[in-house]
Amino acid sequence: MARVSTNLSLDADLKKAGQELYADLGMDLSTAFTIFLKQSLRVQGIPFAVTRDVPNRETMEALQEYEEMKAHPEAYKRYSSFKELLNEVREDA
Repeated sequence: MARVSTNLSLDADLKKAGQELYADLGMDLSTAFTIFLKQSLRVQGIPFAVTRDVPNRETMEALQEYEEMKAHPEAYKRYSSFKELLNEVREDA
């Protein structure tokens, strides 16, 4: 099978991380991409589920708390400085 050269534009950090991962698995990025393409052709699509990141429960609760604070700022204590907040936290400890 004849080989052709293909250029891909990747984030430099993503490329480096990918190269390190695949080197650890005994292959280079070109081989990994070839495997991805062959698998894509075999399944006639992307060979894995493409989904959005779903925040975990703790993150969802923090986001809900943020929305509540934004909607009702009068219900929450305000500080004139970060130092003031730290002093109160230290007093409570």
